[in-house]
Amino acid sequence: MHGPISEVIQFIDLNAYTITFLFIVGFIGGLVSGFIGSGGAFVLTPGMMSLGVPGTVAVASNMCHKFPKALVGSIKRYKYGQVDIKLGLIMGVFAEIGVQVGIMLQKHILDKWGQAGSNLYVSIVFVMVLVIVGSFVMRDAVKMKQAGNESAPGTSLAKRLQQIELWPMVTLKTANLRISIWFLLPVAIATGMLAATIAVGGFIGVPGLMYIIGATSIVASATELVIAFVMGLGGTLIWAYYGMVDIRLVMIILAGSLFGVQLGAIGTTYVKDYMIKYVMATIMLIVAVSRFFAIPKYLNQLHLISLADNLENIMTKLSFAIMCFALLVGASIILASLFKARSQEKAAAVTS
Repeated sequence: MHGPISEVIQFIDLNAYTITFLFIVGFIGGLVSGFIGSGGAFVLTPGMMSLGVPGTVAVASNMCHKFPKALVGSIKRYKYGQVDIKLGLIMGVFAEIGVQVGIMLQKHILDKWGQAGSNLYVSIVFVMVLVIVGSFVMRDAVKMKQAGNESAPGTSLAKRLQQIELWPMVTLKTANLRISIWFLLPVAIATGMLAATIAVGGFIGVPGLMYIIGATSIVASATELVIAFVMGLGGTLIWAYYGMVDIRLVMIILAGSLFGVQLGAIGTTYVKDYMIKYVMATIMLIVAVSRFFAIPKYLNQLHLISLADNLENIMTKLSFAIMCFALLVGASIILASLFKARSQEKAAAVTS
């Protein structure tokens, strides 16, 4: 093993309960991933941490399970003509820089403050990103629904950036836009850095592709799967070198998520564009509350606050319960949207 890390990392024991929970988390994570294009890790990382999996192991194992799943999802979405391969590969290569920086930062925190410090760092970043991005996406979804505009081709910021001729320019056929590569760089690096920090690149990647680059949410969510594949492959190799990948967790979650990702990808062909944003925002905000209730436990472990054992226990259980509620809500919205759209399609076919 490498340095002091080996002394603080402990893989959890697996039993029938934890295996079942991880499989369900994997399935719903896959469902969310196929539907909104994000790796679904904003469900998976907190799901694993709520079972007591160390933050770094949850992030590393998540990245490892992500790249084969992202490959399956992106191939499926490519067949529907939703993936911009050129955009995905350019973003993926630059995102690897962010992944390297993020892993170095994680390792530094773990070496200096141990597992509690790492868990606290992952949780605080989670809550901040979830609340900011979730609120922004929710506001946008509500606006789109009210305007009755299901596929707004980008924001005013994206349109302004597309008009700036800054060499080298890149033409993206599937995304139907032309933009300077310099505007892709910061979105890609931020995506990679966040992916290495909390195993969630899609948080920045999907909104970045929509609001800064100007892709529709269908193309953005599909192309993000290509970026997730490239990032996941590179990040996994580095995390594995540090002995952080728990292959047991990877296999259980992957088994569940490969079912879910197929179903989620099919769902995108039936639902309105704003519905994808609505689902994404709803799950983000509920998971943010779940992680928020987990923070006092880590502060207590670092002796930054003093918390009674029974109170810490209650907050941990509450965090876990809210996490389960988020999984349930996410799966229900996606499956209900899918079945409703399918039944409407069948009814239309019968009448015609």
